[in-house]
Amino acid sequence: MIMLSTVYSAALWGTDALSVTVEAHVQNGLPSFNIVGLPDNAVKESRERVRSAIINSGFELPPRRITINLAPADIKKEGGIFDLPIAVAILTALDAIPAEKTAGLIFCGELGLDGTVRPVKGVISSAFLAREMELKGIVCPAENAREAGLSDAAVWPVTCLNDVVKICLFDAPPAQTKGFDSRELACANQEADMAEITGQELGKRALEIAAAGGHNMLMIGPPGSGKSMLAKRLPSILPPLSRKEILECTRIYSAGGHLRNNEIIAVRPFRPPHHTISDAGLIGGGSVPAPGEVTLSHNGVLFLDELPEFKRATLEAMRQPIEDGTVTVSRASNSITFPASFQLITAMNPCPCGYQGHPNRECRCTPLQIEKYRSRISGPLMDRIDIHIWVHPVRAESVISRTPATPSASIRQRVVAARNLQLERGVLNARISDRDLDDICPLDPASRQLLLTAMRHYDLSMRAFKRVIKVARTIADLENNPAISEQHMAEALQYRPEIGK
Repeated sequence: MIMLSTVYSAALWGTDALSVTVEAHVQNGLPSFNIVGLPDNAVKESRERVRSAIINSGFELPPRRITINLAPADIKKEGGIFDLPIAVAILTALDAIPAEKTAGLIFCGELGLDGTVRPVKGVISSAFLAREMELKGIVCPAENAREAGLSDAAVWPVTCLNDVVKICLFDAPPAQTKGFDSRELACANQEADMAEITGQELGKRALEIAAAGGHNMLMIGPPGSGKSMLAKRLPSILPPLSRKEILECTRIYSAGGHLRNNEIIAVRPFRPPHHTISDAGLIGGGSVPAPGEVTLSHNGVLFLDELPEFKRATLEAMRQPIEDGTVTVSRASNSITFPASFQLITAMNPCPCGYQGHPNRECRCTPLQIEKYRSRISGPLMDRIDIHIWVHPVRAESVISRTPATPSASIRQRVVAARNLQLERGVLNARISDRDLDDICPLDPASRQLLLTAMRHYDLSMRAFKRVIKVARTIADLENNPAISEQHMAEALQYRPEIGK
């Protein structure tokens, strides 16, 4: 006697899902349970989980030869996501579930030994796959139901294997999953506020310009001057995430296994990796490449504190994603391109001891030590950072007086207005191409002369020349000025390391 069944599932590939057909073949013979189709160890171990889950859910698993095929065979399958579809395929082959009831559904979920269905990563990508394939919908763990519902696919959330059987036998309707809640998103956007920062007017101004134009930024200053505090408040002045960006971020975090408790990513990510991070941790990698910090900060902020302490090779690997907004992780047989459009904010001390230029503390570093410390960051990487500022310690008088500061909400309004001007032109100022630079950033005679004088006097590179113009364009946008004036250019020039130090 031979029994054969087929159900759909999905394999995670980067942040996308690829269709996987799970075939179950049950026949008479010596009892065995084999899984083929390039499974990893976690998938091979599902044999014991599936066997126990079926028995503990009240079904009989006869002593027969069971073969599971995960097609296509040239895609590596990993994780516990295939437990549920394997169990459903076996029950369908044993006639416990009618085959026509499983047709047109994608199944994903990990099984416990008692038959419970546990959450897995990448469910939102599987739900989008169900829509692309024009299937009926997706059966997934209840803990993943909300992220799956963001795709607008029909979702059947389950907590145990018996729930799946009931859905198939009794034609249960899909659940009304909770999608975007405007009130919840409003609460989620209450980040730390710029009004909490005392003094540091130059730092706040530079952050506003960086936020308005999407510019990368470097802060140099002694310990305790407020560099990290400034960086952590940048998301509070960036425009709120759009629906498209929320879906992108949620897919990335789901693929990386970073979603918890049916949450969605409703605010701009802020990722502050430690300087001991590996290349794979920052850029992404693994036998089946997983997203790294540059991808997890997509549509948000990547903050690198103590910049010279990062390994030089790790920092150099960031040059491609900074320029392209994507990062490609290559392996012997394949490559995956992850989104990585982030805003880079960095911070460093001025010297090894950290107190060069401090008004009250003496620096004990030699010029050679200072030069060696700063040279850990390559020139090409420094050239890709548009704004450089010195962050000086706040005076005690400023702390005591606590004069009211501008809240993030007010700054965000100016940033959004400036970005709307850029969206009308079709591109953020930080990503203006060389071809469009002259058209988007017209200079009046005075500003052009000032820039040429600075180039000759400070020997600015051509990349620095273009980035100064882009920063000046952002300053003009904040004032709703169609042309770049001499005043805008003068302010932009002070943010170059050759001039502003």
